[in-house]
Formats: sequence, structure tokens, C-alpha cells
Amino acid sequence: MITQMKKYTFLVFHREYETFLEQLREVGVVHVTEKAAGMAEDAHLQELLAKADNARKLIAQGAPDQLLQEKAALESRIAATQKEVNKMAIWGDFSAERIAQLKEAGYTLRYFTCPKKLFQEEWGIVVAEQGATVYFVQVNNADDAPEGCQEQYLNEKSAADLQKDVEGLNGLLVAQNARIELWAKENIPALETELKQLQEQIDWKRVTLNTDSEADGSLKVLEGFCPIDQVAALDAMLQKQEVYYQAEDPTAEDNTPIKLRNNKFTQLFESLTGMYGWPNYGEFDPTPILAPFFLLFFAMCMGDCGYGILLIIIGLLIAKKKLNIAMFEGLGPIITVLGVGTTVVGFFLGTFMGIDLYNAEWVPQALKNMMIKGNVMGYDIQMVLAICIGVFHICLAMVVKAICYTKQFGFKENIATWGWLLLIVGGLIVAILGLTVLPENVFKWALIAVGAVSALAIYIFNTPGRNPLINIGAGLWDTYNMATGILGDVLSYIRLYALGLAGGMLGAAFNNLGLMVMGGTTEGATWQWLPFVLILVLGHVLNLAMSALGAFVHPLRLSFVEYFKNAGYEGKGTLYQPFKK
Repeated sequence: MITQMKKYTFLVFHREYETFLEQLREVGVVHVTEKAAGMAEDAHLQELLAKADNARKLIAQGAPDQLLQEKAALESRIAATQKEVNKMAIWGDFSAERIAQLKEAGYTLRYFTCPKKLFQEEWGIVVAEQGATVYFVQVNNADDAPEGCQEQYLNEKSAADLQKDVEGLNGLLVAQNARIELWAKENIPALETELKQLQEQIDWKRVTLNTDSEADGSLKVLEGFCPIDQVAALDAMLQKQEVYYQAEDPTAEDNTPIKLRNNKFTQLFESLTGMYGWPNYGEFDPTPILAPFFLLFFAMCMGDCGYGILLIIIGLLIAKKKLNIAMFEGLGPIITVLGVGTTVVGFFLGTFMGIDLYNAEWVPQALKNMMIKGNVMGYDIQMVLAICIGVFHICLAMVVKAICYTKQFGFKENIATWGWLLLIVGGLIVAILGLTVLPENVFKWALIAVGAVSALAIYIFNTPGRNPLINIGAGLWDTYNMATGILGDVLSYIRLYALGLAGGMLGAAFNNLGLMVMGGTTEGATWQWLPFVLILVLGHVLNLAMSALGAFVHPLRLSFVEYFKNAGYEGKGTLYQPFKK
């Protein structure tokens, strides 16, 4: 839900303005309206912003660019030298000095590789054989390379000498990492403090730039917004300071910020809404609907209750700071909730760590009866379920759009929207009733009524007051867009079935691969248990990671594209950010 706001206009004598701003920042509940045209050109603000960006960059990196570049250069040298070590190792250990002495004495060494089947002994001295390749040396041969051979140009140092270089470079890298760690220990706390101070200066500068001057600069005018539940604290401060102000409800023309107010479960998914864009003040908050559907979609895409249990464990460990993964910091609660959903849905889909529970002999029949298995008109029931969920999701989006658009713009401007809602949602309801309880004649007339009323709304009265012929043309174009769009949107929900099926099949493949190592049973020799366990652990970890990635991206797409498009959600609002310390 979106918290109701009050719009405030403050009128302050210029000599008291700085004191007023200090008090306003102490209360910390007013989002100041940004309207100054010269903010981007203000040199002082841009300087503060640049300093803040630099501080954030240094905190994120943990060191200045120079130290990091020196580290990267060392790592590059280590990688290149190690590559030379691997290249030279096959030629054996030799003395660079001795080779130089041979060269001075008139003996030239040339190095070649060639396929083993082509090599002839008179070509040179074989140094090594690797697979189907022969490595050999020629002495004092100035002719062209033997046919089918490739000449190799070796490093002046042997593999042993190069390995010593690698060890020396690794020592320098350890020292460089110590320098970076020391720098971070000495500077990061100060940078964090500096960043807070810079942010306060930036906020102060923004407020002053958004302040208007009246009466030759003797009066300062400032506009802002305060959540309705914080109005009492703000009014108390204003009355104490004897500041003139006006409080009113925001209008549609105001760029009113939004503050979301949701329960603990829905709050976990607010960041997903923010990824698309925050709602406008007059719009609806999509998070209460996005949250349960994203959880359901994620669980269906994962489709494995064993993976759900693993997600619960991982989420709890992250939440309790027992498992520190930078990219998942603060996400422990939502990972845990997604794990719970996956565990429940995965059970009903009948999969545990790639094992088909429905066909497992050790699973009680009472539990199997609870699982969603079987066919509907020749199609897998899970695929049909995914399509049905998609139809319901899109219908819900259309209902939300009709209600919210009517609230924002009035019924007259949204007759066509209601017409499409009646045609699609009403038609589905009548069809379902006709297949179950309605008599044939009642079903026929109900269907005709729904079609007739919908047609009038879509083709004749879609824009009242406009030429009917133009309305018909607009309705036909709208029909083309709806017919092609709705069908594609519904089919998109098949991915809920396909991803869950793919994850389960891949998990089963790893299980079968492990059993193959054991000889097809769980009674293999002792030595067989190690590869068996390794295959299962590595395989399921890989499958869990891939499934989780797909289960995050695709439900997000269904929410952002299919649902938001049909719900008419724009997401161009401004998030409430109060002026405070």
C-alpha cells in the first residue's frame, strides 16, 4: 500500500531560514520537492557529488586504483609466467648458461614438434612424447623444418627457473595484498564517516537549491511532503518555531513521493518492485500481488522440495551471519521464504533432489495421493496448471487495471477497458458456469449478453463524444493488439512447467550418473563411494545454482512484462527520501 501524504509549503524569514532547516532536518520527515532548474549546473553540488562518488568507489573497491592496478599487473605476470612454466616443463630441466656456451661454441639448437607417426629418427633427438606428439631437438641444422613439423621458440629459462620466478611473484602478490588490507584498515572507517558528512552536505545543498526567494530575498519558500502518520511531529516543531506554513492534500500535478506500507512478508519483495520502478502517488502498489505470485512462480520453476530445504538452510545461515556471501547480504529472509515455498510446491509436484517421489516405492500411498500427477485431455496436468495460473494472473491484472484506471481517470475514460474485462473475464466465467451448472439456453443468452455489451464498450463507446467510425477503427486496432498479445502472454507461463521439468530431469541425470559409478546399486565397493558422493554433491550444487537463477529471472519477467503490461502499471514514481541526518 502507498502511504497518504500531506503537501507542505513553508514561508520563513531569511535570517531564520538556516535555523529552520536545522530543525526540519532534526525532525527528519519531510521530502523536499525538487524543482530548481539549475541543480545540474551548480558547481558546488557537482563537486560534493563527485567527492561522494569517489568515496563510495574507494569503499566498494577497498583500495585506490593504483594499488589495485599494481595487484592486477602482478596477477597478469604470474599467469603469463605460469603459462611459460607449463610450456617449458615438457622440454625438461636444462641450464640456460650451458645452452649459451654451446651457441658460442658454434652449436645451434632448434626445437620442433610433430605427429608421432611422421617422426623419423634422423631428424633429431627426442626429448619427450605426449599423446600423439613428439618433441625433439636438432643440432646445427639450418635447413627448413622437416615436413609436417612445427618449430618451437622456447624461453631462455628452464621450467625450474621460471617456477622460481612464479614463487617470487607470488611473494610480491602476498605483500601487495597486505598493503591493500592495511590501506583499507586505516582508511575505510574515515571514508565511511566522510561519506555520511558529504551526504548531509549534499542534502543541505539540494534543499537550498530548491528554495524560492520572495520579497527581494527577505522571505524563503520551501515545498515538501510528509507522510500522514508523521504530520503530528512536524506540526509540533513548526508551531514551536512559529513558522508560517500551509498543509494540503497533493494534487495530480504534484510530483508526490511514495512511501510503501506493507506487512513483513510483502516488504521482502519491495526491492523487486523497485527494480522495475516505484509506483506514482496516484497509482497502485503492485507489491502485495507481486509477492505471492513471485513466490509461487519461483517455487514452480525450482520444482524440487529437496532444493527448497537447502534454500531454507542457506537463507537462515545468511540471516544469522553464519554464511557471508557479499552478493546475498541482507537477503537471508527472502531466500528462506522462497525456500519454504519451494519445499511445499516441490512436494506437491513430487520431486526431491531429482527423485520422482510419485514412482518411489518407499513413499506412502497417502502422500502420493496429494501430489499433482496425471493428464488432462492428453496433456501433463502440471503444464495445464501453469497455463491456468497464467490465465488467472492476466485476468487479475486486467481487473486491477480497470479499477485503478477508473479511480485515476474516471469511468467515462475507461469504458473500453471495462469492455475488454467483461469480454475476457466475464466470458471465461460464463464458459465455466456453462460447462458445470448453467442450463444450455441460459448459457447461450448469457454468452450473447456478454458479447453484445463488450462489443458496444469496445467498438462504439470506447471514447465518448468522438466520431463512431473512428471509435470502430480504434476498437479494431485494439482487438488486433489484444488477440496477438494475450495469446502470447498466456503461452509465456508454460516456462513455469518447463523450467521445473528441466531442473528435475537434470537432477535425475546426476543421480543416475552416480549410480552408474556404483554399478547401478547402492552396494558398491568402498572406493566407489567417493566418486559417487562427488558426482551427487557437485551435480546438485550446479543444478541448484542454475535452477535458482532461472527461477529468479523468469518469474521476474512474468511479473514485469505479462502482469505489469496488462495491469497498466508504469512505475515512474519517486521514492520518499526525507531530509534528515
